[in-house]
Amino acid sequence: MNQNTEPLLSIRDLKVHFFMDEGVVKAVDGISLDVHSGQVFGIVGESGCGKSVTMKAVLRIVEPPGRIVSGEMLLRQTGRDGKTELVDLVKLDPRGTEMRHVRGGQIALIPQEPMAAFSPVHTIGNQIIEAIRLHREVDAREARKIALQQFRDVGIPAPEQRLDQYSWQMSGGLRQRAMIAMALSCNPLILIADEPTTAVDVTTQAQVLRLLRRLQQERNSAIIFITHDLGVIAQMADYVTVMYLGLVMEQGPVDQIFHAPKHPYTRALLESIPSVDTPPRVDLPTISGSIPHPFNRPAGCPFHPRCSEFMPGTCDQQTPALTPVGEKQLVSCFMYHNREVMA
Repeated sequence: MNQNTEPLLSIRDLKVHFFMDEGVVKAVDGISLDVHSGQVFGIVGESGCGKSVTMKAVLRIVEPPGRIVSGEMLLRQTGRDGKTELVDLVKLDPRGTEMRHVRGGQIALIPQEPMAAFSPVHTIGNQIIEAIRLHREVDAREARKIALQQFRDVGIPAPEQRLDQYSWQMSGGLRQRAMIAMALSCNPLILIADEPTTAVDVTTQAQVLRLLRRLQQERNSAIIFITHDLGVIAQMADYVTVMYLGLVMEQGPVDQIFHAPKHPYTRALLESIPSVDTPPRVDLPTISGSIPHPFNRPAGCPFHPRCSEFMPGTCDQQTPALTPVGEKQLVSCFMYHNREVMA
Protein backbone atom coordinates (compact mmCIF):
# COMPACT_ATOMS: atom_id res chain seq x y z
CA MET A 1 0.00 0.00 0.00
CA ASN A 2 1.46 3.31 -1.14
CA GLN A 3 -0.04 6.39 0.43
CA ASN A 4 1.93 8.62 -1.92
CA THR A 5 -0.64 7.77 -4.60
CA GLU A 6 -3.86 9.74 -4.95
CA PRO A 7 -6.64 8.56 -2.61
CA LEU A 8 -9.54 6.49 -3.92
CA LEU A 9 -11.95 8.41 -1.68
CA SER A 10 -11.35 11.87 -0.29
CA ILE A 11 -13.86 13.30 2.20
CA ARG A 12 -13.59 17.00 3.02
CA ASP A 13 -15.48 18.80 5.81
CA LEU A 14 -18.49 16.46 5.59
CA LYS A 15 -21.50 17.46 7.68
CA VAL A 16 -24.61 15.30 8.09
CA HIS A 17 -27.37 16.74 10.28
CA PHE A 18 -30.72 15.31 11.36
CA PHE A 19 -33.49 17.91 11.56
CA MET A 20 -35.83 16.71 14.29
CA ASP A 21 -38.83 18.37 15.95
CA GLU A 22 -36.78 18.60 19.16
CA GLY A 23 -33.79 20.23 17.45
CA VAL A 24 -30.87 19.52 15.12
CA VAL A 25 -28.62 16.50 15.69
CA LYS A 26 -25.17 17.08 14.21
CA ALA A 27 -24.35 13.41 13.67
CA VAL A 28 -21.32 14.23 11.50
CA ASP A 29 -20.01 17.75 11.98
CA GLY A 30 -17.11 18.34 9.62
CA ILE A 31 -14.87 15.30 9.17
CA SER A 32 -12.09 14.87 6.60
CA LEU A 33 -10.29 11.68 5.65
CA ASP A 34 -8.53 9.96 2.72
CA VAL A 35 -8.82 6.27 1.82
CA HIS A 36 -6.13 4.73 -0.42
CA SER A 37 -6.07 1.61 -2.57
CA GLY A 38 -4.76 -1.44 -0.73
CA GLN A 39 -5.46 0.13 2.68
CA VAL A 40 -7.60 -0.97 5.60
CA PHE A 41 -8.90 2.29 7.03
CA GLY A 42 -10.30 1.90 10.54
CA ILE A 43 -12.92 4.20 12.06
CA VAL A 44 -13.34 3.72 15.79
CA GLY A 45 -15.36 5.39 18.52
CA GLU A 46 -18.15 4.92 21.02
CA SER A 47 -21.72 4.26 19.91
CA GLY A 48 -23.32 7.43 18.57
CA CYS A 49 -20.08 9.06 17.45
CA GLY A 50 -21.09 9.19 13.77
CA LYS A 51 -19.16 6.23 12.32
CA SER A 52 -22.06 4.52 10.55
CA VAL A 53 -23.72 7.80 9.52
CA THR A 54 -20.50 8.78 7.75
CA MET A 55 -20.56 5.61 5.68
CA LYS A 56 -24.29 5.97 4.98
CA ALA A 57 -23.47 9.41 3.62
CA VAL A 58 -20.79 7.90 1.35
CA LEU A 59 -23.38 5.46 -0.01
CA ARG A 60 -26.03 8.22 -0.09
CA ILE A 61 -28.46 6.19 2.01
CA VAL A 62 -28.95 8.61 4.94
CA GLU A 63 -32.59 8.32 6.00
CA PRO A 64 -34.83 11.40 6.47
CA PRO A 65 -34.89 13.64 8.43
CA GLY A 66 -31.11 13.41 8.00
CA ARG A 67 -29.31 15.00 5.09
CA ILE A 68 -25.85 16.08 3.95
CA VAL A 69 -25.62 19.83 4.57
CA SER A 70 -22.10 20.50 3.30
CA GLY A 71 -18.79 18.96 2.28
CA GLU A 72 -17.28 16.93 -0.53
CA MET A 73 -16.88 13.19 -1.09
CA LEU A 74 -14.57 12.76 -4.08
CA LEU A 75 -14.41 9.23 -5.54
CA ARG A 76 -11.59 8.51 -8.00
CA GLN A 77 -12.77 6.10 -10.67
CA THR A 78 -11.94 5.08 -14.21
CA GLY A 79 -14.45 6.18 -16.84
CA ARG A 80 -15.54 4.19 -19.87
CA ASP A 81 -12.92 6.02 -21.95
CA GLY A 82 -10.21 4.67 -19.64
CA LYS A 83 -9.44 8.05 -18.10
CA THR A 84 -9.40 8.67 -14.35
CA GLU A 85 -12.04 11.07 -13.12
CA LEU A 86 -13.15 12.51 -9.79
CA VAL A 87 -16.84 12.25 -8.95
CA ASP A 88 -18.31 14.24 -6.05
CA LEU A 89 -20.83 11.83 -4.52
CA VAL A 90 -22.53 14.72 -2.69
CA LYS A 91 -23.67 16.15 -6.02
CA LEU A 92 -25.17 12.89 -7.32
CA ASP A 93 -28.88 12.07 -7.12
CA PRO A 94 -29.15 9.33 -4.44
CA ARG A 95 -31.70 7.50 -6.61
CA GLY A 96 -30.06 8.31 -9.94
CA THR A 97 -28.39 5.86 -12.32
CA GLU A 98 -24.87 7.11 -11.61
CA MET A 99 -25.17 6.72 -7.84
CA ARG A 100 -26.78 3.29 -8.26
CA HIS A 101 -23.73 2.30 -10.31
CA VAL A 102 -21.41 3.50 -7.53
CA ARG A 103 -23.45 1.88 -4.74
CA GLY A 104 -22.70 -1.83 -4.92
CA GLY A 105 -20.47 -1.55 -7.98
CA GLN A 106 -17.72 0.88 -6.94
CA ILE A 107 -18.42 0.92 -3.19
CA ALA A 108 -19.94 -2.13 -1.47
CA LEU A 109 -21.25 -2.60 2.06
CA ILE A 110 -21.07 -5.46 4.55
CA PRO A 111 -23.77 -4.54 7.11
CA GLN A 112 -23.82 -5.36 10.81
CA GLU A 113 -26.49 -8.07 10.62
CA PRO A 114 -26.70 -10.15 7.42
CA MET A 115 -29.91 -11.84 8.63
CA ALA A 116 -31.64 -8.46 8.31
CA ALA A 117 -29.85 -7.59 5.04
CA PHE A 118 -30.84 -10.73 3.12
CA SER A 119 -34.45 -11.27 2.05
CA PRO A 120 -35.86 -14.34 3.83
CA VAL A 121 -38.19 -15.22 0.92
CA HIS A 122 -35.56 -15.35 -1.85
CA THR A 123 -32.58 -17.69 -2.02
CA ILE A 124 -29.13 -16.31 -1.31
CA GLY A 125 -28.13 -17.18 -4.86
CA ASN A 126 -30.98 -15.27 -6.46
CA GLN A 127 -30.09 -12.15 -4.49
CA ILE A 128 -26.40 -12.31 -5.38
CA ILE A 129 -27.15 -13.05 -9.04
CA GLU A 130 -29.49 -10.05 -9.15
CA ALA A 131 -26.74 -7.81 -7.73
CA ILE A 132 -24.20 -9.12 -10.26
CA ARG A 133 -26.52 -8.57 -13.23
CA LEU A 134 -27.34 -5.08 -12.01
CA HIS A 135 -23.68 -4.01 -12.13
CA ARG A 136 -22.10 -6.32 -14.70
CA GLU A 137 -23.19 -7.08 -18.28
CA VAL A 138 -23.64 -10.84 -17.95
CA ASP A 139 -26.55 -13.25 -18.36
CA ALA A 140 -28.08 -15.33 -15.56
CA ARG A 141 -25.92 -18.38 -16.31
CA GLU A 142 -22.67 -16.40 -16.16
CA ALA A 143 -23.85 -14.52 -13.07
CA ARG A 144 -24.44 -17.87 -11.30
CA LYS A 145 -20.89 -18.98 -12.19
CA ILE A 146 -19.53 -15.74 -10.71
CA ALA A 147 -21.62 -16.22 -7.55
CA LEU A 148 -20.36 -19.81 -7.16
CA GLN A 149 -16.76 -18.66 -7.51
CA GLN A 150 -17.34 -15.96 -4.90
CA PHE A 151 -18.74 -18.61 -2.52
CA ARG A 152 -15.59 -20.69 -3.07
CA ASP A 153 -13.37 -17.64 -2.53
CA VAL A 154 -14.93 -16.92 0.87
CA GLY A 155 -14.72 -20.56 1.96
CA ILE A 156 -18.37 -21.61 1.95
CA PRO A 157 -18.55 -25.43 1.79
CA ALA A 158 -20.73 -27.14 -0.85
CA PRO A 159 -21.30 -23.82 -2.69
CA GLU A 160 -23.69 -25.33 -5.27
CA GLN A 161 -26.10 -26.38 -2.53
CA ARG A 162 -25.61 -23.30 -0.34
CA LEU A 163 -26.34 -20.96 -3.25
CA ASP A 164 -29.90 -22.29 -3.43
CA GLN A 165 -30.56 -21.99 0.30
CA TYR A 166 -32.38 -19.22 2.14
CA SER A 167 -30.62 -17.00 4.69
CA TRP A 168 -32.50 -18.61 7.59
CA GLN A 169 -31.09 -22.02 6.62
CA MET A 170 -27.51 -20.84 7.24
CA SER A 171 -25.56 -20.30 10.43
CA GLY A 172 -24.45 -16.80 11.41
CA GLY A 173 -20.92 -17.40 10.17
CA LEU A 174 -22.08 -18.70 6.78
CA ARG A 175 -24.49 -15.79 6.38
CA GLN A 176 -21.65 -13.40 7.06
CA ARG A 177 -19.48 -15.13 4.45
CA ALA A 178 -22.36 -15.02 1.97
CA MET A 179 -22.75 -11.28 2.58
CA ILE A 180 -19.01 -10.80 1.97
CA ALA A 181 -19.32 -12.81 -1.25
CA MET A 182 -22.22 -10.60 -2.37
CA ALA A 183 -20.31 -7.42 -1.56
CA LEU A 184 -17.25 -8.59 -3.50
CA SER A 185 -19.15 -10.01 -6.48
CA CYS A 186 -18.87 -6.80 -8.51
CA ASN A 187 -15.17 -6.15 -7.71
CA PRO A 188 -15.71 -2.88 -5.81
CA LEU A 189 -12.93 -0.33 -5.34
CA ILE A 190 -13.90 0.15 -1.69
CA LEU A 191 -15.53 -2.28 0.73
CA ILE A 192 -17.26 -0.79 3.78
CA ALA A 193 -17.40 -3.23 6.69
CA ASP A 194 -19.78 -1.82 9.30
CA GLU A 195 -19.26 -3.81 12.52
CA PRO A 196 -19.14 -7.02 10.42
CA THR A 197 -18.46 -9.33 13.36
CA THR A 198 -21.04 -8.00 15.83
CA ALA A 199 -23.48 -10.90 15.47
CA VAL A 200 -21.01 -13.81 15.47
CA ASP A 201 -19.05 -15.64 18.15
CA VAL A 202 -15.36 -15.05 18.84
CA THR A 203 -14.13 -18.02 16.78
CA THR A 204 -16.21 -16.99 13.76
CA GLN A 205 -15.08 -13.38 14.25
CA ALA A 206 -11.44 -14.42 13.89
CA GLN A 207 -12.26 -16.40 10.75
CA VAL A 208 -14.16 -13.50 9.18
CA LEU A 209 -11.37 -11.03 9.95
CA ARG A 210 -8.73 -13.31 8.43
CA LEU A 211 -10.92 -13.80 5.38
CA LEU A 212 -11.43 -10.06 4.86
CA ARG A 213 -7.71 -9.38 5.23
CA ARG A 214 -6.78 -12.12 2.76
CA LEU A 215 -9.31 -11.04 0.15
CA GLN A 216 -8.28 -7.39 0.50
CA GLN A 217 -4.62 -8.25 -0.04
CA GLU A 218 -5.37 -10.50 -3.02
CA ARG A 219 -7.51 -7.86 -4.74
CA ASN A 220 -5.58 -4.76 -3.57
CA SER A 221 -8.90 -3.13 -2.74
CA ALA A 222 -9.57 -0.70 0.10
CA ILE A 223 -11.59 -1.55 3.21
CA ILE A 224 -13.21 1.00 5.50
CA PHE A 225 -13.59 -0.93 8.75
CA ILE A 226 -16.05 0.53 11.27
CA THR A 227 -16.02 -0.74 14.84
CA HIS A 228 -15.96 0.22 18.51
CA ASP A 229 -13.51 -2.62 19.24
CA LEU A 230 -9.93 -1.37 19.43
CA GLY A 231 -8.64 -4.94 19.50
CA VAL A 232 -10.16 -5.56 16.06
CA ILE A 233 -8.68 -2.26 14.81
CA ALA A 234 -5.22 -3.31 16.02
CA GLN A 235 -5.56 -6.58 14.12
CA MET A 236 -7.08 -5.23 10.89
CA ALA A 237 -6.30 -1.58 10.22
CA ASP A 238 -3.35 0.17 8.58
CA TYR A 239 -4.62 3.68 9.35
CA VAL A 240 -7.08 4.78 12.05
CA THR A 241 -9.51 7.64 12.62
CA VAL A 242 -10.85 8.12 16.16
CA MET A 243 -14.26 9.85 16.23
CA TYR A 244 -16.25 11.48 19.01
CA LEU A 245 -19.62 13.22 18.66
CA GLY A 246 -19.33 13.59 14.89
CA LEU A 247 -15.79 14.95 14.86
CA VAL A 248 -12.34 13.46 14.25
CA MET A 249 -10.28 13.47 17.44
CA GLU A 250 -7.17 11.82 16.03
CA GLN A 251 -5.89 10.20 12.84
CA GLY A 252 -2.75 8.26 12.06
CA PRO A 253 -1.09 4.94 11.23
CA VAL A 254 -2.27 2.18 13.54
CA ASP A 255 1.15 1.72 15.20
CA GLN A 256 1.43 5.42 16.06
CA ILE A 257 -2.13 5.59 17.39
CA PHE A 258 -1.62 2.56 19.66
CA HIS A 259 1.94 3.24 20.80
CA ALA A 260 2.00 7.06 20.83
CA PRO A 261 -1.60 8.33 21.20
CA LYS A 262 -1.83 12.11 21.47
CA HIS A 263 -5.46 12.98 22.14
CA PRO A 264 -6.72 12.50 25.73
CA TYR A 265 -9.75 10.62 24.36
CA THR A 266 -7.59 8.15 22.42
CA ARG A 267 -5.38 7.60 25.47
CA ALA A 268 -8.43 7.04 27.68
CA LEU A 269 -9.87 4.49 25.25
CA LEU A 270 -6.62 2.55 25.12
CA GLU A 271 -6.14 2.63 28.90
CA SER A 272 -9.58 1.08 29.40
CA ILE A 273 -8.63 -2.08 27.47
CA PRO A 274 -7.44 -5.04 29.57
CA SER A 275 -4.19 -6.72 28.56
CA VAL A 276 -2.31 -9.86 29.53
CA ASP A 277 -0.24 -7.68 31.87
CA THR A 278 -3.27 -6.27 33.69
CA PRO A 279 -3.23 -7.40 37.36
CA PRO A 280 -6.21 -9.56 38.37
CA ARG A 281 -9.06 -8.06 40.40
CA VAL A 282 -7.97 -4.50 39.63
CA ASP A 283 -10.54 -2.04 38.28
CA LEU A 284 -9.71 -0.79 34.80
CA PRO A 285 -9.55 2.98 34.21
CA THR A 286 -12.77 4.46 32.85
CA ILE A 287 -13.61 7.70 31.07
CA SER A 288 -15.40 10.02 33.49
CA GLY A 289 -18.90 11.20 32.66
CA SER A 290 -20.93 10.09 29.69
CA ILE A 291 -21.53 11.12 26.10
CA PRO A 292 -23.62 14.34 26.05
CA HIS A 293 -27.17 14.22 24.75
CA PRO A 294 -27.20 14.97 21.00
CA PHE A 295 -29.52 17.95 21.56
CA ASN A 296 -27.20 19.37 24.22
CA ARG A 297 -23.74 19.31 22.65
CA PRO A 298 -21.13 21.22 24.68
CA ALA A 299 -19.54 24.32 23.17
CA GLY A 300 -15.93 24.10 22.04
CA CYS A 301 -14.24 20.72 21.97
CA PRO A 302 -17.03 18.15 22.43
CA PHE A 303 -14.84 16.00 24.70
CA HIS A 304 -13.89 18.76 27.16
CA PRO A 305 -16.49 17.90 29.89
CA ARG A 306 -14.85 14.44 30.22
CA CYS A 307 -11.24 15.43 29.51
CA SER A 308 -8.45 15.11 32.09
CA GLU A 309 -6.47 17.84 30.26
CA PHE A 310 -9.35 20.37 30.13
CA MET A 311 -8.17 24.00 29.88
CA PRO A 312 -10.94 26.41 31.02
CA GLY A 313 -11.49 29.36 28.74
CA THR A 314 -10.01 27.52 25.76
CA CYS A 315 -11.43 24.03 25.34
CA ASP A 316 -14.97 25.17 26.20
CA GLN A 317 -14.90 28.16 23.85
CA GLN A 318 -13.54 26.95 20.51
CA THR A 319 -13.37 23.75 18.50
CA PRO A 320 -9.73 22.75 17.82
CA ALA A 321 -8.67 22.03 14.25
CA LEU A 322 -6.83 18.88 13.19
CA THR A 323 -3.13 19.63 13.67
CA PRO A 324 -0.11 17.60 12.46
CA VAL A 325 1.85 16.13 15.37
CA GLY A 326 4.34 14.01 13.50
CA GLU A 327 4.61 11.98 10.34
CA LYS A 328 1.07 11.22 9.06
CA GLN A 329 -0.49 11.75 12.52
CA LEU A 330 -3.13 14.45 13.17
CA VAL A 331 -4.84 15.42 16.42
CA SER A 332 -7.68 17.78 17.28
CA CYS A 333 -6.57 19.19 20.63
CA PHE A 334 -5.45 22.62 21.88
CA MET A 335 -2.48 21.03 23.66
CA TYR A 336 -0.82 20.74 20.25
CA HIS A 337 -1.73 24.10 18.77
CA ASN A 338 0.97 26.65 18.03
CA ARG A 339 3.82 24.53 19.28
CA GLU A 340 5.97 21.81 17.82
CA VAL A 341 5.35 18.29 18.98
CA MET A 342 7.73 15.40 18.49
CA ALA A 343 6.21 12.26 16.99
